[in-house]
Amino acid sequence: MGDLRDAGMTSKAWPFEEARRLLKRYEKKPPEKGYVLFETGYGPSGLPHIGTFGEVLRTTMIRRAFEVISDIPTRLICFSDDMDGMRKIPGNVPNQERLREDIQKPLTAVYDPFETHESFGHHNNAMLRRFLDTFGFEYEFYSATEFYKSGQFDEVLKRAVEKYDDVMKVMLKSLREERQQTYSIFLPIHPETGRVLYVPMKEVNAQDYTITFDDEDGKEWTLPVTGGQVKLQWKPDFGARWAALDVDFEMYGKDHSTNTPIYDRICEILGGKKPEHFTYELFLDDKGQKISKSSGNGISIDEWLTYASTESLSYFMFAKPKTAKRLYFDVIPKAMDEYHQQLRAYPTQTIEQQAANPVFHIHNGDVPESKMVVPFSMLLNLASVAGAEDKETLWGFIRRYAPEATAETHPDLDAAAGYAVRYYNDFVKPEKVYRAPTDAEREALEALRAALADYDGPVDGDALQQVVFDVGRDRFDPMRDWFKALYEVLLGASQGPRFGGFIALYGVEETIALIDKGLAGELG
Repeated sequence: MGDLRDAGMTSKAWPFEEARRLLKRYEKKPPEKGYVLFETGYGPSGLPHIGTFGEVLRTTMIRRAFEVISDIPTRLICFSDDMDGMRKIPGNVPNQERLREDIQKPLTAVYDPFETHESFGHHNNAMLRRFLDTFGFEYEFYSATEFYKSGQFDEVLKRAVEKYDDVMKVMLKSLREERQQTYSIFLPIHPETGRVLYVPMKEVNAQDYTITFDDEDGKEWTLPVTGGQVKLQWKPDFGARWAALDVDFEMYGKDHSTNTPIYDRICEILGGKKPEHFTYELFLDDKGQKISKSSGNGISIDEWLTYASTESLSYFMFAKPKTAKRLYFDVIPKAMDEYHQQLRAYPTQTIEQQAANPVFHIHNGDVPESKMVVPFSMLLNLASVAGAEDKETLWGFIRRYAPEATAETHPDLDAAAGYAVRYYNDFVKPEKVYRAPTDAEREALEALRAALADYDGPVDGDALQQVVFDVGRDRFDPMRDWFKALYEVLLGASQGPRFGGFIALYGVEETIALIDKGLAGELG
């Protein structure tokens, strides 16, 4: 452990860099509360999505890195803002008419359109917890409704009354003039209708910790700010929550970054110490547009897991969190193959290299062995050439190529074969375009066919790659034109696997037959 701790103290892997920054917070004395608190927030107006996964995963990676370099205990809270008013009705839920009656009520007071839980907020919270549990995250769940109503937030809410002018000053600076006229950090819950009210304050009373306001009908009310009768607007709520819980670390997307000074200042005004934060870049779709829950562009977590493993998604989330990345279907094969490359490299690496390897952070140091004797990209090409409708078709080739492999001994390979067939049928097959060879390419393909027909060496990817290379070397400059021709004429794709490895897997005789079809124009 000592060696690993030393490696963690110098590693350039971003979870260790963040963990060291957090450790500096307590270099003079340990936290009075006895632990370091990590937090992630969730808006339960809709179902958890791929961004939720990324946020909790990355926070967990920093938490685990912190545990390598420090003996201070840690906690992770997933906080649900379920007291927010329902501003609009989501388009993807049933019983929309019934929901209209509850517009502007806190989510935990809104009818559950699925009729499985006591409210829409409770339903979405259950979805979040099931989602997090499915991936094995270790966390504590906090509900804003519970937090307000139980009195856990009362002290900070009272302080917000005492410091009302100071907090308002911070907020008003960030608002347009017309919004400034009606803005208040406090949102009362109407005692009769139960709706969250956006109304100006007539009085904020620090003697008895009450607020006075007129509702939409002009009727005056006075309510205590404590006990869940009043909630904070979302920006003050962020900073107040940090102060109330003494949060040490929270990460969020770049779209929040302009608000960070506001959150921090409010936290400090309310007697807290601003946490360390980490701003990650947002995901983009295939057109470079920001991915959003409402527009449904990009890729969902269920879609990713239809075509690849959870670990490949974790690998994708690990890489360069401060760089905007396209999150679309075509990133999946690369993520699958690179994840397994890193797994294979891990046992041979020094402890410093292991600490920087993504798989260390994905598996919290307990790194499994890769049994992927065939890369995912190769399985895709095999599925393509074989026109595979099920993974058993691929296993026919795999067993001949790697006789020691079975579905039982190589479960990751078996799962990948299933993913490859699905991915091929949904994405590769519709896009496949074969072309006829040029005269020069035809001559080279005939030469390759002859070389393979005469080949009596081992059915080995490296040896067969040399055969392919020898044919192309004297005919193509640059060599990549030769490989591009092989992919486009024989595989109907613009790029592909190491071709020698493909021949070893698909079979020499089968490749000869494939070349014959390509030359005869029978593939397109």
